[in-house]
Amino acid sequence: MSATDIPNQDTAPHAGNEHHHDTGGLKLFGMWVYLMTDCILFACLFATYAVLKDATAGGVSGRDIFELPFVLVETFILLFSSITSGLATVAMHQGQEREVMKWLKFTFGLGVIFVGMELYEFHHLVIGGHGPSHSAFLSAFFTLVGTHGLHVTAGLVWMLVLMHQIRSRGLNDTNRTRLNLLTLFWHFLDVVWICVFTVVYLMGVL
Repeated sequence: MSATDIPNQDTAPHAGNEHHHDTGGLKLFGMWVYLMTDCILFACLFATYAVLKDATAGGVSGRDIFELPFVLVETFILLFSSITSGLATVAMHQGQEREVMKWLKFTFGLGVIFVGMELYEFHHLVIGGHGPSHSAFLSAFFTLVGTHGLHVTAGLVWMLVLMHQIRSRGLNDTNRTRLNLLTLFWHFLDVVWICVFTVVYLMGVL
């Protein structure tokens, strides 16, 4: 048997790592493509809201129904959840699985509170006679804010699945990539919400 026939034990693990890095990079690229398409979706919703925000059909406007202190608390909760998700990523790079799980649980809890507050706001508006069918303004408002809320809910489901995967398999390379992608998605939702808070709520009460 010649030397060329002997498998190179040193290069095999490196080849596996290179393969993982390639697939991880491909997944990251795919996530950026998805986020760009989501940007287009939200841009259309923001444009629709901007056109219809004064189409109240003689009913209430944002100045009449928006409770800015309530929404401000909601905003700070989501902002803080973005910080805790970042801390989970930091713990991941340090190889601290328990810390990763702790910060993901904090992030999940804050996300649940955010969605709960959004549902409370919607319920409060609907029972007050200000549902999405009462004017074009309200339709645009419920669609824009509700779409963001659905994205947050999807992120929470993703987070639950990822926590189960980390608990089952640890911080392997695949779960590290998944956590990076989830954190990127969560930060994106944070940026979108800042735009929602500014364009819808803050400008709506002025």
